[in-house]
Amino acid sequence: MAVPPAGVLADIADLLHDLPADRGGALWRLSEEGRQLDANIIRMLPAARVAGHVEPDLDVLLCVLSGSGRLETDTGGRQELAAGCVAWLPRGVRRALFADEDGLVYVTVHCRRPGLAIRSAAVAQGGEAACLLNRICPGCDLPAEEIGARYCSRCGSRLPS
Repeated sequence: MAVPPAGVLADIADLLHDLPADRGGALWRLSEEGRQLDANIIRMLPAARVAGHVEPDLDVLLCVLSGSGRLETDTGGRQELAAGCVAWLPRGVRRALFADEDGLVYVTVHCRRPGLAIRSAAVAQGGEAACLLNRICPGCDLPAEEIGARYCSRCGSRLPS
């Protein structure tokens, strides 16, 4: 496989300037072929929140680009967020995010999730998990809280069909 070209992928200032101020959710995502990372730029509108949840498989690095808010975790308590803050969210730790009245724009980076694979029953322990891909939000990469939801209750992005 050829090595993808390195270089600038996005200009955040232009990205934020060109989008309506009332658009929340994922503003940009890393989509280059052959990557080992996933990255997203997320805008939380004023007073928005990402409900408490646990990411069981991946550590996530979060860097605040603009705005302010707070991070609440079951291991670190409540911590204020402002532009320039970098937070590590280890897998297995319950976390929630809250935007202040000026909103919050941040980038998340984590290892790319491995593709789904079909395994034999002998390899799978505890059986195969039900397919939940239609509940994974393309805006914030979290599962929808409600079965049958059409939009993410956290960031407002339309869920896959």
